[in-house]
Amino acid sequence: MRHLFFSVVLLLASAGGLQAQDAELVTLQTRQDSQGWEGVGRLDIRNKGFCTAALIRDRLILTAAHCLYDTDGSLISPERFEFRAGLRDGRAAATRRISRAFAHPDYNHDGDQGADPAEVALDIAVLELAQPIRSTRIRPYLIAPRPLTGDQVGVVSYGRGREGAASLQEVCSVLGRQTGVIVMTCDVEYGSSGSPVFIMQNGETRIASVISAMAQVDGEKVSLGTSLNGPLSELLAHFAAFGPARPGGTQRLMGFGERNDTGAKFVRSN
Repeated sequence: MRHLFFSVVLLLASAGGLQAQDAELVTLQTRQDSQGWEGVGRLDIRNKGFCTAALIRDRLILTAAHCLYDTDGSLISPERFEFRAGLRDGRAAATRRISRAFAHPDYNHDGDQGADPAEVALDIAVLELAQPIRSTRIRPYLIAPRPLTGDQVGVVSYGRGREGAASLQEVCSVLGRQTGVIVMTCDVEYGSSGSPVFIMQNGETRIASVISAMAQVDGEKVSLGTSLNGPLSELLAHFAAFGPARPGGTQRLMGFGERNDTGAKFVRSN
Protein backbone atom coordinates (compact mmCIF):
# COMPACT_ATOMS: atom_id res chain seq x y z
CA MET A 1 0.00 0.00 0.00
CA ARG A 2 1.40 3.32 -1.08
CA HIS A 3 0.88 6.47 0.96
CA LEU A 4 0.47 9.62 -1.12
CA PHE A 5 -0.53 13.23 -0.71
CA PHE A 6 -3.57 13.95 -2.87
CA SER A 7 -2.84 17.56 -3.77
CA VAL A 8 -5.79 18.35 -6.02
CA VAL A 9 -8.53 20.61 -4.64
CA LEU A 10 -11.87 18.79 -4.56
CA LEU A 11 -15.04 20.87 -4.85
CA LEU A 12 -17.22 18.71 -2.61
CA ALA A 13 -18.12 18.10 1.03
CA SER A 14 -15.23 17.88 3.46
CA ALA A 15 -13.71 14.48 4.11
CA GLY A 16 -14.23 14.90 7.85
CA GLY A 17 -17.96 15.42 7.47
CA LEU A 18 -18.40 12.26 5.49
CA GLN A 19 -16.10 10.15 7.64
CA ALA A 20 -18.40 10.73 10.59
CA GLN A 21 -20.98 8.56 8.81
CA ASP A 22 -18.54 5.74 8.11
CA ALA A 23 -18.79 2.34 9.77
CA GLU A 24 -15.95 0.98 11.88
CA LEU A 25 -13.66 -1.75 10.64
CA VAL A 26 -14.89 -5.17 11.82
CA THR A 27 -12.65 -8.23 11.82
CA LEU A 28 -14.24 -11.25 10.14
CA GLN A 29 -13.43 -13.63 12.97
CA THR A 30 -15.90 -16.46 12.45
CA ARG A 31 -17.25 -18.46 9.54
CA GLN A 32 -20.58 -16.70 9.99
CA ASP A 33 -18.90 -13.27 9.90
CA SER A 34 -17.06 -14.28 6.71
CA GLN A 35 -20.08 -15.58 4.85
CA GLY A 36 -20.20 -13.97 1.41
CA TRP A 37 -16.67 -12.59 1.72
CA GLU A 38 -14.74 -15.83 1.18
CA GLY A 39 -13.83 -14.72 -2.35
CA VAL A 40 -11.58 -12.03 -0.87
CA GLY A 41 -8.15 -13.32 0.10
CA ARG A 42 -4.65 -12.41 1.08
CA LEU A 43 -2.24 -12.42 -1.84
CA ASP A 44 1.06 -13.50 -0.30
CA ILE A 45 4.27 -12.48 -2.07
CA ARG A 46 7.29 -14.50 -1.00
CA ASN A 47 10.15 -12.34 0.32
CA LYS A 48 8.07 -9.16 -0.03
CA GLY A 49 4.82 -9.13 1.95
CA PHE A 50 1.21 -9.28 0.84
CA CYS A 51 -1.63 -7.49 -0.91
CA THR A 52 -5.37 -8.18 -1.02
CA ALA A 53 -7.18 -9.72 -4.00
CA ALA A 54 -10.66 -10.89 -4.95
CA LEU A 55 -11.99 -13.72 -7.11
CA ILE A 56 -13.74 -12.47 -10.27
CA ARG A 57 -13.77 -15.75 -12.21
CA ASP A 58 -13.17 -19.29 -11.01
CA ARG A 59 -9.58 -18.99 -12.19
CA LEU A 60 -8.95 -15.25 -12.05
CA ILE A 61 -8.33 -12.80 -9.23
CA LEU A 62 -8.25 -8.99 -9.32
CA THR A 63 -5.72 -6.85 -7.43
CA ALA A 64 -3.59 -3.70 -7.79
CA ALA A 65 -0.97 -3.65 -10.54
CA HIS A 66 1.77 -2.26 -8.29
CA CYS A 67 1.55 -5.48 -6.23
CA LEU A 68 3.24 -7.24 -9.16
CA TYR A 69 6.46 -5.26 -8.75
CA ASP A 70 9.37 -5.86 -6.40
CA THR A 71 11.02 -3.17 -4.29
CA ASP A 72 13.67 -2.67 -7.00
CA GLY A 73 10.98 -2.06 -9.64
CA SER A 74 11.33 -5.46 -11.34
CA LEU A 75 8.39 -7.71 -12.11
CA ILE A 76 7.82 -10.49 -9.60
CA SER A 77 7.80 -14.05 -10.86
CA PRO A 78 4.32 -15.67 -10.66
CA GLU A 79 5.82 -18.52 -8.64
CA ARG A 80 6.29 -16.13 -5.71
CA PHE A 81 2.54 -15.44 -5.37
CA GLU A 82 -0.02 -17.46 -3.44
CA PHE A 83 -3.71 -16.59 -3.08
CA ARG A 84 -5.31 -17.59 0.21
CA ALA A 85 -9.05 -17.08 -0.17
CA GLY A 86 -10.97 -16.33 3.01
CA LEU A 87 -7.84 -16.56 5.15
CA ARG A 88 -8.70 -16.48 8.84
CA ASP A 89 -6.43 -17.40 11.76
CA GLY A 90 -3.97 -19.29 9.60
CA ARG A 91 -6.56 -21.28 7.66
CA ALA A 92 -7.81 -20.44 4.18
CA ALA A 93 -11.04 -21.56 2.51
CA ALA A 94 -8.89 -22.26 -0.57
CA THR A 95 -5.21 -21.81 -1.41
CA ARG A 96 -3.96 -21.50 -4.97
CA ARG A 97 -0.64 -20.82 -6.66
CA ILE A 98 -0.44 -18.40 -9.58
CA SER A 99 0.39 -19.41 -13.14
CA ARG A 100 0.36 -15.98 -14.86
CA ALA A 101 -0.12 -12.35 -13.90
CA PHE A 102 -1.02 -9.37 -16.09
CA ALA A 103 -0.98 -5.66 -15.25
CA HIS A 104 -3.10 -3.26 -17.29
CA PRO A 105 -1.26 -2.86 -20.62
CA ASP A 106 -0.91 0.92 -20.18
CA TYR A 107 0.11 0.84 -16.52
CA ASN A 108 3.51 2.35 -15.85
CA HIS A 109 5.08 1.57 -12.49
CA ASP A 110 7.00 4.49 -11.00
CA GLY A 111 8.16 2.65 -7.88
CA ASP A 112 9.04 5.02 -5.05
CA GLN A 113 9.54 8.03 -7.32
CA GLY A 114 5.97 9.28 -6.99
CA ALA A 115 2.69 8.50 -8.69
CA ASP A 116 0.31 10.51 -10.82
CA PRO A 117 -3.43 10.14 -11.49
CA ALA A 118 -2.81 8.20 -14.70
CA GLU A 119 -0.85 5.55 -12.80
CA VAL A 120 -3.48 5.18 -10.06
CA ALA A 121 -6.28 5.12 -12.65
CA LEU A 122 -4.75 2.04 -14.28
CA ASP A 123 -3.49 0.34 -11.13
CA ILE A 124 -5.22 -3.00 -11.68
CA ALA A 125 -3.99 -6.50 -12.49
CA VAL A 126 -5.42 -9.96 -12.95
CA LEU A 127 -3.68 -13.14 -11.84
CA GLU A 128 -4.53 -16.54 -13.20
CA LEU A 129 -4.81 -19.31 -10.63
CA ALA A 130 -2.98 -22.54 -11.32
CA GLN A 131 -6.19 -24.39 -10.41
CA PRO A 132 -9.73 -22.98 -10.44
CA ILE A 133 -11.72 -22.35 -7.27
CA ARG A 134 -15.10 -24.00 -7.63
CA SER A 135 -17.03 -24.00 -4.40
CA THR A 136 -20.53 -23.08 -3.30
CA ARG A 137 -18.90 -21.10 -0.47
CA ILE A 138 -16.40 -19.17 -2.61
CA ARG A 139 -18.08 -17.46 -5.52
CA PRO A 140 -16.58 -14.97 -7.99
CA TYR A 141 -17.80 -11.40 -7.65
CA LEU A 142 -19.51 -9.49 -10.43
CA ILE A 143 -18.32 -6.04 -11.48
CA ALA A 144 -20.41 -2.88 -10.99
CA PRO A 145 -20.29 0.41 -12.90
CA ARG A 146 -18.07 3.04 -11.30
CA PRO A 147 -19.48 4.54 -8.12
CA LEU A 148 -20.73 8.13 -8.09
CA THR A 149 -19.87 10.97 -5.74
CA GLY A 150 -21.83 10.51 -2.53
CA ASP A 151 -22.35 6.78 -2.99
CA GLN A 152 -21.88 4.54 0.01
CA VAL A 153 -19.51 1.66 -0.59
CA GLY A 154 -17.74 -0.95 1.53
CA VAL A 155 -14.31 -2.56 1.52
CA VAL A 156 -12.90 -5.91 2.63
CA SER A 157 -9.16 -5.85 3.21
CA TYR A 158 -6.14 -7.29 4.93
CA GLY A 159 -3.59 -4.86 6.32
CA ARG A 160 -0.61 -4.30 8.53
CA GLY A 161 -1.50 -5.24 12.11
CA ARG A 162 -4.50 -7.27 10.93
CA GLU A 163 -2.86 -9.79 8.64
CA GLY A 164 -4.53 -12.86 10.13
CA ALA A 165 -8.09 -12.16 9.02
CA ALA A 166 -9.93 -9.87 6.65
CA SER A 167 -11.60 -6.75 7.97
CA LEU A 168 -14.89 -5.36 6.70
CA GLN A 169 -15.83 -1.70 6.61
CA GLU A 170 -19.44 -1.97 5.64
CA VAL A 171 -19.99 1.73 4.95
CA CYS A 172 -17.60 4.37 3.66
CA SER A 173 -18.19 7.19 1.21
CA VAL A 174 -17.16 8.25 -2.29
CA LEU A 175 -15.85 11.81 -2.06
CA GLY A 176 -15.38 12.27 -5.77
CA ARG A 177 -13.74 11.17 -8.99
CA GLN A 178 -10.90 12.67 -10.99
CA THR A 179 -9.22 11.36 -14.15
CA GLY A 180 -10.29 7.79 -13.44
CA VAL A 181 -9.37 7.90 -9.73
CA ILE A 182 -12.05 7.25 -7.09
CA VAL A 183 -11.45 9.19 -3.85
CA MET A 184 -13.04 7.52 -0.80
CA THR A 185 -13.11 7.69 2.99
CA CYS A 186 -12.50 3.93 3.35
CA ASP A 187 -10.08 2.96 6.13
CA VAL A 188 -7.16 1.08 4.56
CA GLU A 189 -3.63 0.24 5.65
CA TYR A 190 -0.37 -1.09 4.22
CA GLY A 191 -1.26 -4.48 2.72
CA SER A 192 -4.69 -3.29 1.63
CA SER A 193 -3.56 -2.60 -1.94
CA GLY A 194 -5.80 -4.52 -4.31
CA SER A 195 -8.71 -4.66 -1.86
CA PRO A 196 -12.11 -4.82 -3.54
CA VAL A 197 -14.47 -1.89 -2.99
CA PHE A 198 -18.05 -3.16 -2.99
CA ILE A 199 -21.37 -1.58 -3.80
CA MET A 200 -24.84 -3.08 -3.56
CA GLN A 201 -26.55 -3.25 -6.94
CA ASN A 202 -29.79 -5.07 -7.76
CA GLY A 203 -29.56 -6.98 -4.50
CA GLU A 204 -26.03 -8.20 -5.26
CA THR A 205 -22.69 -7.17 -3.81
CA ARG A 206 -20.44 -6.20 -6.70
CA ILE A 207 -16.90 -4.85 -7.03
CA ALA A 208 -16.94 -1.17 -7.97
CA SER A 209 -13.26 -0.29 -7.51
CA VAL A 210 -9.87 -1.61 -6.38
CA ILE A 211 -7.82 0.12 -3.68
CA SER A 212 -4.57 1.60 -5.02
CA ALA A 213 -3.22 3.88 -2.30
CA MET A 214 -3.71 5.91 0.84
CA ALA A 215 -3.62 9.66 0.44
CA GLN A 216 -4.45 12.96 2.12
CA VAL A 217 -6.94 15.65 1.17
CA ASP A 218 -6.67 18.83 3.23
CA GLY A 219 -4.89 16.84 5.93
CA GLU A 220 -7.56 14.12 6.05
CA LYS A 221 -6.70 10.49 5.30
CA VAL A 222 -8.52 9.10 2.27
CA SER A 223 -8.15 6.08 0.03
CA LEU A 224 -7.72 6.07 -3.74
CA GLY A 225 -9.22 3.45 -6.01
CA THR A 226 -9.29 2.70 -9.70
CA SER A 227 -12.42 3.26 -11.76
CA LEU A 228 -13.05 -0.11 -13.38
CA ASN A 229 -15.11 1.27 -16.26
CA GLY A 230 -13.01 0.81 -19.37
CA PRO A 231 -9.69 -0.18 -17.73
CA LEU A 232 -10.90 -3.59 -16.57
CA SER A 233 -12.36 -4.44 -20.00
CA GLU A 234 -9.04 -3.43 -21.58
CA LEU A 235 -7.12 -5.54 -19.09
CA LEU A 236 -9.29 -8.62 -19.63
CA ALA A 237 -8.98 -8.23 -23.41
CA HIS A 238 -5.20 -8.00 -22.98
CA PHE A 239 -5.25 -11.16 -20.87
CA ALA A 240 -7.47 -13.02 -23.35
CA ALA A 241 -5.16 -12.13 -26.24
CA PHE A 242 -2.47 -14.38 -24.76
CA GLY A 243 -4.74 -17.42 -24.85
CA PRO A 244 -4.66 -20.33 -22.42
CA ALA A 245 -1.55 -21.08 -20.40
CA ARG A 246 0.55 -23.80 -22.00
CA PRO A 247 0.95 -26.88 -19.80
CA GLY A 248 4.60 -27.19 -18.87
CA GLY A 249 5.42 -23.95 -20.68
CA THR A 250 7.24 -20.98 -19.30
CA GLN A 251 4.80 -18.49 -17.78
CA ARG A 252 5.94 -14.89 -17.74
CA LEU A 253 4.55 -11.92 -15.86
CA MET A 254 3.58 -9.28 -18.38
CA GLY A 255 3.42 -5.52 -18.05
CA PHE A 256 3.39 -3.28 -21.10
CA GLY A 257 2.88 0.26 -22.30
CA GLU A 258 3.59 3.82 -21.35
CA ARG A 259 1.67 6.07 -19.01
CA ASN A 260 -0.66 8.72 -20.48
CA ASP A 261 0.66 11.65 -18.45
CA THR A 262 -1.90 14.28 -17.36
CA GLY A 263 0.64 16.49 -15.61
CA ALA A 264 -1.00 16.36 -12.16
CA LYS A 265 1.10 14.59 -9.55
CA PHE A 266 0.72 12.74 -6.27
CA VAL A 267 3.69 12.88 -3.94
CA ARG A 268 4.37 10.00 -1.59
CA SER A 269 4.58 10.87 2.10
CA ASN A 270 7.10 8.12 2.83
